[in-house]
Amino acid sequence: MKAVILVGGQGTRLRPLTCRTPKPMLPLVNQPFIEWMLLRLRDYGIREVILAVQYLADRFRTALGDGSHLDMRLHIVEEPEPRGTAGAVKHVEHLLDGTTFIFNGDVMTDLDLKAMLDFHRERGSKVTISLTPVDDPTQFGLVETDRDGRVRRFLEKPRLEDITTNFVNAGTYLIEPEIFRYVPPNQFYMFERGLFPVVLQTGDPMYGFPSRAYWTDIGKPQTYLDVHHDILIGKVQYHFRGQQVGERIWVEGEVDIHASAQIVGPVVIGHGTRIGRGTRIIGPTVIGERCEIGPECQIEGVVMWERNVIEEGVTLRNCVLGSGNRIGERSHIIDGTIISDECHIGQENRLERGIRIWPGTTLGDRAISF
Repeated sequence: MKAVILVGGQGTRLRPLTCRTPKPMLPLVNQPFIEWMLLRLRDYGIREVILAVQYLADRFRTALGDGSHLDMRLHIVEEPEPRGTAGAVKHVEHLLDGTTFIFNGDVMTDLDLKAMLDFHRERGSKVTISLTPVDDPTQFGLVETDRDGRVRRFLEKPRLEDITTNFVNAGTYLIEPEIFRYVPPNQFYMFERGLFPVVLQTGDPMYGFPSRAYWTDIGKPQTYLDVHHDILIGKVQYHFRGQQVGERIWVEGEVDIHASAQIVGPVVIGHGTRIGRGTRIIGPTVIGERCEIGPECQIEGVVMWERNVIEEGVTLRNCVLGSGNRIGERSHIIDGTIISDECHIGQENRLERGIRIWPGTTLGDRAISF
């Protein structure tokens, strides 16, 4: 069986983290998100995957190659221009020869794929859409089904009085290849606003598979932080690559932690990281490889990529740091702030309120203070 993962988006909502790194390549608990997706598919017996790429395509080729290091067969197919969700799959249609899973490359889910496939086959479905319930149906496009799960209609952000269901499209599909005859070639065409309404009109069997599995879009700064927190507190099924060395504390390889440092899990610490005297780290927090964290720092609810240098007395709280940054002494970086890659933040800066710092930025001492 094969799968297609749609990874062509530019990740504009996650800028500046995605200026140099495509969104599906962003680290999720120190592992590229796309690698986690691929390994999960392999665990389900899906060993041939097509990546429909467009933005920063060479990053995928360099990191993943032909997939052999993952014991998989990987096709990385670049779109000549953005084609939309259905148009991107139409572009790789020649590689499809049977029932195919389609995934969005920015959706984190632990959906039971075997149960969804069984549902699809038992009903003779041509298109099966994964569905998830939401608390406020007025903010989403809803999918209304009959008792057996067959899709009856789509409701786009309905009024309260028109709501008949609280299930929405969760972004995972099972599709039979013949359905792509309805998708025009070499055009921008979407599943949600193009193909699925057409299939509803043609009468081809299309079903919704309801599930209460974990589901979130990692494509926004707060949800990128949130999904790390959810993984660390156990809300989503996830296998940590490191070794558990304490109560909800995992380390990946060799680390150097000063005897006076205090770590309160859940925390993941990457290989080669050093943590200085008197520093306090409170989870949920992820620290990447080869980071240098100086003395008397306070770190809580942080996602930190590799090769960061954190100087003495720094406070980091509820923020994201990309790769290769240096944070000067006694700086405060809090409240949803995002710092991209290779930035130098001078001493005693105070960054908060979701401020975003672009790659390569240098801030002098005490340059910003809210």
